[in-house]
Amino acid sequence: MNFGLTDEQKLIVETTRSFVETELYPHEAEVERTGKLEMDLIRELQKKAMAAGLYAANMPAEVGGAGLDTLSWLLYEKELGRANYALHWTCVARPSNILLAGTDAQKEKYLYPCIRGETWDCLAMTEPGAGSDLRGMKATARQDGDDWVLNGTKHFISHADIAGFAIVFMASGEEDSPRGKRKKITAFFVDKGTPGFTVRDGYRNVSHRGYTNAILEFDDCRLPREQILGEVHKGFEVANSWLGATRLQVASTCLGRAERALQHAIEYAAQREQFGQQIGKFQGVSFKLADMATELKAAELLTREAGWKYDAGTVTDEDMAMAKLKATEVLAFIADEAIQIHGGMGLMDDLPLERIWRDARVERIWEGTSEIQRHIISRALLRAVGG
Repeated sequence: MNFGLTDEQKLIVETTRSFVETELYPHEAEVERTGKLEMDLIRELQKKAMAAGLYAANMPAEVGGAGLDTLSWLLYEKELGRANYALHWTCVARPSNILLAGTDAQKEKYLYPCIRGETWDCLAMTEPGAGSDLRGMKATARQDGDDWVLNGTKHFISHADIAGFAIVFMASGEEDSPRGKRKKITAFFVDKGTPGFTVRDGYRNVSHRGYTNAILEFDDCRLPREQILGEVHKGFEVANSWLGATRLQVASTCLGRAERALQHAIEYAAQREQFGQQIGKFQGVSFKLADMATELKAAELLTREAGWKYDAGTVTDEDMAMAKLKATEVLAFIADEAIQIHGGMGLMDDLPLERIWRDARVERIWEGTSEIQRHIISRALLRAVGG
C-alpha cells in the first residue's frame, strides 16, 4: 500500500477543502442558529459545487459522476466532513450508491435526476421498534395481484422533507432460520405524492442542525411491481451489497471534523497564556495534543486501508466496521479534549467546537451503532477459530 497521495488526489483534497472553507464555512453559524437550510441557498451552493466538479462526485463516470476510486472518494468525503453536515450533504449531494442497483428504467427515473441535482433520495429502514435489529421491522408489504401494498411507519429518515422519493425497506414475508422464523425484506421506490404515502416532520436533533429527519407513514400505499429495487424478498442482499461503503463515508467525514477540532486546539494551546507561559508548554495540555494526534492518525490509517482494500476487492465487513468504530469514537474523544483545552471558550458558539462535540454523538449511533460494529468484528474473530 502506497501511503502517498497522487497528484490527482492532492488536487481533489485542495479543491474540496477550498470549496468548503470559502463557500460552506460562512453559512455554518446561520444554519446552526436557525436549524434550517433555505432552498435558495441550497440551489446557489449546488450550482457552485457543480461548477467545481464536486457535485455527485461519488458516482461512477459512466453515469455522470467523477468516477473516483474509493480512496480518492474517501479523501473527498473527509474534506467535506469539516463543514456543517446539512451544508455539505445537501449542497454537494452524493446520491446513495444503492441507486446503482436499479434497472435501466429505474436509473433513468431516479438515479440520473439525483446526479443532475434535480432531486434527492432518502433511505427508509429504521422504525420506532426496529433500529439495529432490522429483522424486527413491523412495516409490511403484501402482494395483491401484480401490485404491492405497503403499511407501517418509518422514522429518523434523513432529509425526507426535500427528497423526491424514498427507497423503503419493508417486511414482505417470513422464512425459516436456525433461530426460528425471520422476516424477508423487499426494497421499494416510493415517489412523493403516491396515495397512502405521507411524510411528517420528525424530531429536533441536537446533532447536525439543519439536516432534518422525518417520519414516513404508509397506509395501504399501492405500488406496481416495477417499483421493486432488486428482487422480491432480497432487500437485505441489496442493502448489504451497496450500503457497506456508507460506513467508510461516515468514518471519513468524522476524520475531517476531528482534524478541524485538533487544529483549533493546537493553535489555541500555542497562543493562550496562563501562569506566565503558553498553555501548550504544560504537560497536561501537550500530552492531550499528542494523544489526539496519535488517535487521529490511527483512525485515518484504518479508514484508508479499508478504502484501499475496497478497490482491491478484498475488503471485509470487519474492515469497514473497524474504520467506522475507530473514527467515530476518535472524533468524540478529540472534540471533548479540544473543548477541555479551550476551557469555557470551547463551549461558546463563537467557535465550531461545541457543534463538532454535539455532532459527534450521533456518529456512534447511525449507520450501525458502535455496539453493532463490535459485534461484526468479534463475530469474524470467533468464526475464524470455529466459534
